[in-house]
Amino acid sequence: MSLPLASGPSAYWYTTRGAGVVALLLLTASVVMGVVDLSRWQSQRWPRFTVDAVHRTVSLLAVAVVAVHVLTTVLDTFTQIGLRDAVLPFGSSYRPIWIGAGALAFDLLLALALTSVLRQRVGYRAWRAIHWSAYACWPLALVHGLGSGTDASLPWMLAISGICLVAVLVAVGWRIATVESRDDGRRALAWSAIVAGLLALVTWVAQGPLGSNWAARAGTPPAILTGFSAPATRPASASPASSSTLALPFSSKLTGRAIQRQPGTAGLVDIDIRTILQAPTTGTLEIQILGQPLAGGGVSMSSSKVSVGPDGAPLQYQGHLLALHGSRLLASVTDGQNAARLDIQLSIDGATQRVTGTVSARPANGGQS
Repeated sequence: MSLPLASGPSAYWYTTRGAGVVALLLLTASVVMGVVDLSRWQSQRWPRFTVDAVHRTVSLLAVAVVAVHVLTTVLDTFTQIGLRDAVLPFGSSYRPIWIGAGALAFDLLLALALTSVLRQRVGYRAWRAIHWSAYACWPLALVHGLGSGTDASLPWMLAISGICLVAVLVAVGWRIATVESRDDGRRALAWSAIVAGLLALVTWVAQGPLGSNWAARAGTPPAILTGFSAPATRPASASPASSSTLALPFSSKLTGRAIQRQPGTAGLVDIDIRTILQAPTTGTLEIQILGQPLAGGGVSMSSSKVSVGPDGAPLQYQGHLLALHGSRLLASVTDGQNAARLDIQLSIDGATQRVTGTVSARPANGGQS
């Protein structure tokens, strides 16, 4: 049996993650090609105009992918990063420093794109100065991805970041080693700056994104940190007098949250759906599902637990799911003396994991409560 409604985050969230990774790769390629172009390197198979054309094409493609990354970040409502936060640095409520680094990189790319289009009007010297400053996009983008990315600590993302870092270091190191210069002091200073920057980056990554509790230390709002761990609670102003029993039959609207965890069992996920019953019937309904994630989203159920009861006795009825039919769940529960059947209709927002729906309960086998 599968649970298609137990979906992950929105399509915008997946798109912005993918676009961010691709943008880092393209910016890395652009920097490497820029260093090669700056050194006037060429060969019979790669003449100068080919190097120039590849560098320009990769840079334009990087601008386009960064634009997709920014747009989908703004459209995704989970972190609530607005267009203003994407342009004006350090004002975001979500990880402001690291989102701000990304905003600075985006601003530099915009300036480069605009001055390239208006190159004849702004003049070569102004364009050249902005072009040089645009190389700062790459370290800003790298720090932005490591500091604000949800995948930053995963092995595959660390590998991609490491490959990009090595590629740029090799290109810059080759440039420093091959440039004709009579001032060995300047060359030594350049090498010292590279080594110091690399040590600072490694130290920060180890103590920051790879350290403990980075999400909170990076500036993730408390509402997002607790949104997936706090059980559904009823506002005090909306609570009628509590009852110690839940009479059958009943029906009620539901509201709450879905929480997804990795329980430690290989390949399995644990989905915890916690909801409250709204007037006239009040109480809580909790559904726990353990199963295998499906490639198309959702989970194939291996086991389940269901509990429902009034505010004063939330575990009055306990049981398990009998069947899953799309957004409809059928459950069997008992209080030790009376058995009941639950018919549950749920809808889960993929971005916020907010749950809404209805539940109706009747005595099993048509009996009376």
